[in-house]
Amino acid sequence: MMSINKTVIIAEAGVNHNGSFNQAKKLIEAASESGADYVKFQTFKTELSISKTAKKAEYQNVNTNNKIETQFEMVKNLELSFDEFAELKLYCDQLGIGFLSTGFDSQSVDFLDSLGIDFFKISSGEITNKPLLSHIASKKRPIVLSTGMANMNEIEVALEILTANGCNKNDITVLHCNTEYPTPFADINLKAMNSIGNHCGVKIGYSDHSLGIEVSIAAVALGAKIIEKHFTLNKNLIGPDHKSSLNPDELKNMVSCIRNIEKSLSGNAKKEPSKSEKKNIDIARKSLHINTSIFKGETINENQIVCLRPGDGISPLDINKVIGLRAKKNLKPFTKLKKSDLTK
Repeated sequence: MMSINKTVIIAEAGVNHNGSFNQAKKLIEAASESGADYVKFQTFKTELSISKTAKKAEYQNVNTNNKIETQFEMVKNLELSFDEFAELKLYCDQLGIGFLSTGFDSQSVDFLDSLGIDFFKISSGEITNKPLLSHIASKKRPIVLSTGMANMNEIEVALEILTANGCNKNDITVLHCNTEYPTPFADINLKAMNSIGNHCGVKIGYSDHSLGIEVSIAAVALGAKIIEKHFTLNKNLIGPDHKSSLNPDELKNMVSCIRNIEKSLSGNAKKEPSKSEKKNIDIARKSLHINTSIFKGETINENQIVCLRPGDGISPLDINKVIGLRAKKNLKPFTKLKKSDLTK
């Protein structure tokens, strides 16, 4: 995994290729052009992951416009082969973007491990799948764990399984997540991300299923080390996740915004003038001027003083030091006072 000092941005292609290898390649191209660090797919053998009687989620019925189709049938149509994924990994290498995929069964995990992926991503639905968690942990690669639908106790149990089976806790990043597609803003509960980090002592991130890009950006400002966000080539395509995904331009904008947020958070935390604004101090601040004619030897009173820009004279903070002093020479109205103009 790349340096954790930089937010790792995962462009989640998921199954938005609709089972098409060529469309998967186009998704890689769009992710690469966006500046994301990784493009991530989902690798599975449908028979090893879903029973033939499993129902689809309601949002899947709506987004596929098919209430009769089973979850098994839907997912089977979205399955790519191991050989195709191997080619997609090579294509990522050619374009200079990291390849990732979530493995949903042990065979898929073994295959992804053989590709030498940087880390394993565990989906929210697998957080209680002890055999799969144990198998992934045994690979001794870094792990990113999504926690949609989970409570804190379930997260703790999953972490115990992972660490007991060979994964170092320091190599685990836990993503706050909500698995409703799209997630209502009122249900996001973004502060829970930091609660996970504080309670479990792990690095944190956010897997974003809300519409738009603002919540991902807010998560970075709150300390997310990894952002995962679905994207598609066309939101109007038929499929379970297209409508809650970003289009390529939105993905590119999200990446740009996150990089800007990183820059804004990179300071030393001291409140002091920045290098770029020091030149503005004299321009924006004020200094003591007089608002009337003052003759040599005349004592200056408060009513004769006005604070005006620029700020390269006597500071208004020192007004009490000036009141009661005498003018060394005649001064015209709106003269900027200097210490050399005054005497006791």
